[in-house]
Amino acid sequence: MVACNIAAMGEALVLATRAGLDPAVVFNAVKGGLAGSTVLNAKAPMVTARNFQPGFRIRLHQKDLRNALLAAESMKVGLPLTSMVQQMLMALMNEGKGDLDHSAIVMFVEAMAGIEIKSQAASAQYRRSELR
Repeated sequence: MVACNIAAMGEALVLATRAGLDPAVVFNAVKGGLAGSTVLNAKAPMVTARNFQPGFRIRLHQKDLRNALLAAESMKVGLPLTSMVQQMLMALMNEGKGDLDHSAIVMFVEAMAGIEIKSQAASAQYRRSELR
């Protein structure tokens, strides 16, 4: 569920960035509604600040998704969203990004769109909060 949430967040913030909106402003606008989540609150500030220092590494998340997919297959249950995100993680690992935080799933979406999620205000705020 977390990986799918991060991928959806990536899509939303890539779209916002392409539309000329500040992704930090979009995050603040949606975090209190139904689109909000603990994952969004934890990962959106990291993404807009371009901080992919590992908390939970892509290579470990990929392993967990692979195990979930194997279990689902043994029970004849399809997990199309999990499968798709697992493929995103594999692609990122093949690019040498396996040791980045799993919030770097957004890099896959960014590469497809040819745009990088970035907010100057969020970058400065995140750096200040890390110094505390």
